This record gives sequence, C-alpha cells and structure tokens, in this order.
Amino acid sequence: LYGLISLGLNFQMGSTDMTNFASAAFFGMGAYTSALLSTKLGISPWLGLPAGTVAAVLLGYLIGLPTLKTRGYYLSLVTIALQSVFTLLIINTDWVGGPNGVAGIPAFSIGSFSFRDPIKVFGLALPYQVNYFYLASALLILGAYAASRLHVSRVGLAWNAIGEDETAAICQGINPTISKLQAFCIGAGFAGAAGSIYAHYLSFIGPEDFDFLKSLIVICMVILGGMDNVTGVVVGASLLTLIDEKLRDLIESAIERKKR
Repeated sequence: LYGLISLGLNFQMGSTDMTNFASAAFFGMGAYTSALLSTKLGISPWLGLPAGTVAAVLLGYLIGLPTLKTRGYYLSLVTIALQSVFTLLIINTDWVGGPNGVAGIPAFSIGSFSFRDPIKVFGLALPYQVNYFYLASALLILGAYAASRLHVSRVGLAWNAIGEDETAAICQGINPTISKLQAFCIGAGFAGAAGSIYAHYLSFIGPEDFDFLKSLIVICMVILGGMDNVTGVVVGASLLTLIDEKLRDLIESAIERKKR
C-alpha cells in the first residue's frame, strides 16, 4: 500500500519537481470515502474502492487547481497547510466519526468468502492478512505498470520537461498548470485506492492514520528509492516499511524486558 502511494507521489516529486506534503490527505480521502459508504450506506467495498479513488482525484483537482500556479517552497507550504486542514476537518466533523474515527468497516469478500477468513492450504491455515497481501500486490503491479507507461508517454515527457526547466517547457508549447494538475490528480488517485484497501483491511480508521507524519514517511520512501524511478520507489517503500515494523518489535521487546 505504501508502494502504491509512493508511486503516485513520484509523479509529482520525481517527474514534475513538486514537493507535496499532503499525500496522507488523499490517502485518508480514499479510506474515509470507502469506509463511510460501507458502514453508513451498506455499499460493497468493491464499489467503495473505485469510489474512494475518484473522491481522492476530485480532492486533488480541487486542491491543485488554485495552488499549482505556485512554485518551489510556496507550493510546499500550501500543501502543508492543506494537510493540516484535512486532519482538523476530520477531527471536528461528527458525521465522519470525529476524533473517534470509523469502526466496524466490513472486509472485502468474494461470494461467501470474507477476506478476514484464513486461507487453508494443504491443511494449513494461513492468516487472513494473506488475502489483503495478494489484493494489494495485484493493485501495486497494476499501478507500477501504469506508472512505467506514463513515464515514457507524451504526458510523462511533459512532466520531465517541466521538472527540468519550466520556462523551456512553456516555450515548447507545454501548459505547466494542466500538466501539473494531471500529475497531482493521478497521484491522488493512487493514494485514494491504497486508502480504500487500508480501511477495509484494518476495519477501523482514525485521524491519526492520515496525519502529517504519514506524508513525511511517504516522501522519505520516494527519496530513498530514487525519484523518477518506478522500481526504486517501490523498493524504498518496502525498505522503510520493513525497518519501521522491525524497530517497533525491538522497542516492544525492550520494554517487556525492562518490565521484567
């Protein structure tokens, strides 16, 4: 899931040289949209997934349209403010759960098989997380393929031209505002799709899942893997996720030993 978000952010940071500190807001938009559709309206998570993606794209369009005319540090400051506004909006809006979040989010299912049921293979029961691993992996492969095709397309070349020299790109007939908006919206869609799966995987989401710290983590993943590099971004996301989990285990083990 982090790999998918990082691929979306790479369109902005790696291709068009836009530092976006609001990726967690798009991640949260997809998660909350899918979660609320499922819990309040009883809509299937399979329909919530594209709905969350579209909602994130619309948020990217609404945010990007008035802000992408700014450059450099000004754009970074604007996205920091927008990320803070998104978090505060969730906390202070009761019908989306407020600070208590959204609980009881249903899992994905195929027929009578729920993704929270373990998979039995040769008499062995694999944990239910395997179901979401395969789902997220399939989405990541699809996203990586789309990203690699975009990078060598006319759109991707326009993004690279803007990233290298925006003035020269304008002289070549490229509209930087439209191109940046495309990168912003597509990247938001990637994050929204990841957020939808995240919500149904955990069955509970809250404002702390989509705060400014999450955006910083995703930015570090893109930088670590190498910007404007599809494979590197996925590797960077994998490394930071594994390191974070392993360090958490070490900390918990150290706390337990100290208590003893």
